[in-house]
Amino acid sequence: MTRNPVKLISEGFSPVPSLEAYDAVEVSAVDEFGGGTGGAGLDAIGVLVFDEGPLPEGIGLDREALARAGFEAKPGQALMLPQPGHSLIIVVGGGPEAEATEATLRDAGAAFVRAVKKATTVGLRVPSIGSTDGAAAARALTEGVLLGRYRYDALKAEAREPALERVEFLLDGVDAGAASAGIAEGVVTARATAIARDLANTPPSHLTASDLAEVAELLGGRFGFDVEVFDKEQLIELGCGGILGVNAASAEEPRMVVLNFLPEGTSTGHLGLVGKGIMYDSGGISLKPSDPMHLLMKMDMGGAAAVLGAFTGLRDLGATARVTGWLMCTDNMPSGSAYKLGDVLTARGGTTVEVKNTDAEGRLVMMDGLVLATEEGVDAIVDIATLTGSALRALGETHSVVLGTSQPLVDRLVEAGDATDEATWQFPLVRKYRKLMDSDVADIANLGGVNAGATTAALFLAEFVGETPWAHLDIAGTMSADSDDSWRSKGATGYGARLLVEVAKGFTPVW
Repeated sequence: MTRNPVKLISEGFSPVPSLEAYDAVEVSAVDEFGGGTGGAGLDAIGVLVFDEGPLPEGIGLDREALARAGFEAKPGQALMLPQPGHSLIIVVGGGPEAEATEATLRDAGAAFVRAVKKATTVGLRVPSIGSTDGAAAARALTEGVLLGRYRYDALKAEAREPALERVEFLLDGVDAGAASAGIAEGVVTARATAIARDLANTPPSHLTASDLAEVAELLGGRFGFDVEVFDKEQLIELGCGGILGVNAASAEEPRMVVLNFLPEGTSTGHLGLVGKGIMYDSGGISLKPSDPMHLLMKMDMGGAAAVLGAFTGLRDLGATARVTGWLMCTDNMPSGSAYKLGDVLTARGGTTVEVKNTDAEGRLVMMDGLVLATEEGVDAIVDIATLTGSALRALGETHSVVLGTSQPLVDRLVEAGDATDEATWQFPLVRKYRKLMDSDVADIANLGGVNAGATTAALFLAEFVGETPWAHLDIAGTMSADSDDSWRSKGATGYGARLLVEVAKGFTPVW
């Protein structure tokens, strides 16, 4: 990539450093640690311990001794037991065995690797997976370990923690074939999330809209999907007034990046994904205050990052549906040429929009992508965007907001969120609130009232999907974590990549 030398840290800089890390790590299911050496050669061995029942062999302590050390086997708890001359032993809490789920195992994997930050070769023994399916358990453990170790160190002189080189899972009672299949899937889904994290964590001077387009082309060539890039002149020809209006003040050109995955054999359906790609959001003329949230606005392209991350997993997971993605990418800056309050923009398709707040820009770039998706004739559309502070205020950092015109599609997103531990909660699409965006000079305004902001933003987007079944994910609250939390590492979470993979890989339009 070509950049201003003032912004260039090194010639070898990559916006997706996790690719190299995931290429290097070896993850496997084993019958014995260390190839039958009892763990020799592993830096650390973790053992999952539930809060009742006999302890697994090899710990060397009873429950009373563990309790004296403060270990009560609560979920996410970890205690290091040094073993002179041997691998470290880490006991990891699993809570009640009867309540163990994929989320429990994912959290346990993350807690384990966080407890041994300097270890590069590790093994984790799981005496029981409860009622969880073997492959699903192995996938969840793999995701927990790989995502729990994630760090964004691309611009540091030295990495804070060494990369994992080898991970071994000893899963009692789990078929080896099922475990291996689950591990393979977990590597793919964790990689998709890590790629989304890499992109959202990258500083805006190092990842412009044109840079993201180049990354997409690189990933498409490697992971089996086609990429078409539309520059400013082509967007003008398409009549995409939303993205062009938001881009008007920027020194960087906008890009629309269209991704297309075709499955082997007959497609089971055609899913459209639209991602908000605001590479940096200053608020424009409606300038944001200089506070910690402003610092996070490099992550305002988290929706586009999640879509692109999800596409990297479709081929490897054997997706059966055709999937097309629209990444709507620009930054939102103030300058003498910026779009202004009171301006009227014309969306692709002709709808006119009065601008009442330039910081409500995400919906403006998304409207063009939604119209193009309907023109493509997809069976359903899912859009994903860091869209409103209302979503963060309502649900905090653990759940995104989902709304839509198709209840079966919304239900599928909720189910996928439960399966991946990327939880979402449905809000009502209250049609009565549409009048809050009435405009005296245009077809619609880009802002409603002071209340129900997540709902009015979704109602605005609904204007551009026609009769196509549609659902909207507002991930403003879930895009980042202030501190390490289970598999969510501090910084960008990559939320949505695994959820979208789960929805897309077996998509069938059954309404």
